[in-house]
Amino acid sequence: MKKFIALLSLVIVAAALTAAPRLQAAPVVVKMGTLVPDGSAWHVILKQMGEKWKANGVELRLYPGGILGDEKDVIRKMRIGQVQGGVMTVVGLAEIDKSVMALAMPMMYESDDELDYVREKMMTHFTQRFAKKGFVILNWGDAGWVTFFGKKAIHTPEELKAHKFFIWAGDSDSLNIWKSAGYSPIPLAPTDILTGLQTGLIDSFDTTPITALSFQWFKSAPYMTELKWAPLVGGTVISKKTWDALTPAQRDAIQKASSDAGLALRKDIRSQEQKVLDVMKGNGLTVVPLTADEKGQWKKTFQDAYPILMDKLVPKESFDLAMKYRNEYRANKK
Repeated sequence: MKKFIALLSLVIVAAALTAAPRLQAAPVVVKMGTLVPDGSAWHVILKQMGEKWKANGVELRLYPGGILGDEKDVIRKMRIGQVQGGVMTVVGLAEIDKSVMALAMPMMYESDDELDYVREKMMTHFTQRFAKKGFVILNWGDAGWVTFFGKKAIHTPEELKAHKFFIWAGDSDSLNIWKSAGYSPIPLAPTDILTGLQTGLIDSFDTTPITALSFQWFKSAPYMTELKWAPLVGGTVISKKTWDALTPAQRDAIQKASSDAGLALRKDIRSQEQKVLDVMKGNGLTVVPLTADEKGQWKKTFQDAYPILMDKLVPKESFDLAMKYRNEYRANKK
């Protein structure tokens, strides 16, 4: 009998040890919200990223097209644990920490290479600031260069004053800055832009060509100013609490898959710019060319506003770092 009990005990222990890995292998679920349109090229790349996550025991549940609300809503839900991740534009990232606005200052950058150089140099700066707020940056991306679309042509900053243009709802600092300079911004959620254009609530907006095409906004505002006003940067974030719950091996795999997806998104978007413009022009878009003098007016208007934007939209420390690296890049190019 004693031998039988001892043998039975060994069987039970062995069974428990065998079952343990199966229990531990239950996938971690990450709910991730984004404004990326359902079925778009961006969405496809994100789903491919999710397949790589799944192979490492992390189930990614994507909610595209603003299903979970705008970016501010997603950040709020991440803070209370309802959502674990988000694919954000710079506006959403700035809800976490305004340092990222240093990458999106109007008329500060002139090329993708210049932007990439500054972003790479500031990676540690952003990572540390986001970690203090309880978030981990998984990747960086961008959606092209922001310009203005309107029901009528917009050539200069002065002409923009006659327009009612979209501004992200909840960004009171930007709202007050625009208004104090004599402009007429209308706060809206991005998901309300099309309705705003159709009802006359707004008659213009600023975004990238690929975004204007993806959401079909350009059809209601068919004049695009030929101006690289600012890069629309963005990134994927996950709550630090969720990140810390992953194993080191999972973190390495998720970081690698996410970085690869960010690079793929960036490459895809940049390669499509001319194709996107051609599609929109074939569907009624008019590109509004600017003279050197008109471009100079845009540059002077916004560069003169940098002291006003400091600390309201971007921490001075972050702005100064970005300017240092931008100037460093330009000096090395000479």
